[in-house]
Amino acid sequence: MCGRYTLFTPTADLEARFDADFGDREPSYNCAPGQSLPVIPDRDPGEATRMEWGLTPSWADESFDLINARAETVREKRSFADAFERRRCLVPADGFYEWVGGPDGGRGGSDKTPYRVAFEDDRPFAMAGIYERWEPPTPETTQTGLGAFGGGNGDGPAGADDPDVIETFAVVTTEPNDLVADLHHRMAVILDPEAGEEEAWLRGGPDEAAALLDPYPSNELAAHPVSTRVNSPSVDAPDLIEPVAGD
Repeated sequence: MCGRYTLFTPTADLEARFDADFGDREPSYNCAPGQSLPVIPDRDPGEATRMEWGLTPSWADESFDLINARAETVREKRSFADAFERRRCLVPADGFYEWVGGPDGGRGGSDKTPYRVAFEDDRPFAMAGIYERWEPPTPETTQTGLGAFGGGNGDGPAGADDPDVIETFAVVTTEPNDLVADLHHRMAVILDPEAGEEEAWLRGGPDEAAALLDPYPSNELAAHPVSTRVNSPSVDAPDLIEPVAGD
C-alpha cells in the first residue's frame, strides 16, 4: 500500500520536472491521508491542484476516504471505475514510507519499523492517481434529490468555482518489486517519464492506462529505516527521512 509519502523537492525543481505551476507550497516530509496535497489532473496538466488524499466517489452520501486503489480491480470496483475511465492524475512525490513488522505489516504502531523508499538521488517522480469531485449532501439536497452528489457529470473544474465541492484522490497500487516486497505486499504505481508513461496515464484510453500498472523496477530505488516519529501525521520535519539504525 501507500499510506505516507514525501514531497520536499523545491518548487522550482518540481515545476521544471513536471512542466506545471505548483503555486505556493511548503515542503512535506510526511504527506498523510486527509491532507490537501498537490496533484496534476488530466483536465489541466499545466497546473498542480490541491486535493484531499482519500477518495470519495461522487455518488457517495458520506466520506469514504479511500487512500489506495488496487490496480487489479480499479476498472471494476464501483468506487474507482468511473474515476479510472475519466479522471486520472499524477501524484508527485520524492519518496514513500512502508512499515515492517506487527501482525499485519501495516503502518503505525510501536512494534513496526518505518522505511523510506526513494530513488537513490531523491529525484521526484509521479505515482498513478485517480480523483473525484464530491459534494457533501445537505438537508435540502437530501430531501429534493437534486444535486446531492456533486451535480452534473462531475467533469468540470471544481473547488475554486464551487466551495461546497471537495476534490479527493487515491493512489493506485500494484504488486511490489523485489525491493519493496521485503517491506510490504503492495507498492504505489510509479510511472516512467522516459517511456512516456506519465503522458499516457493522463491522455491515454483505459486500455493504455491499464497497461501501465506494473511495479517499477527496483534497481534504481533504495530503502532505509527511519524514525518512528513519522508514525504521527502531525510530525513533519526534515529529519524524518534520515536513516536510523535498523533492528
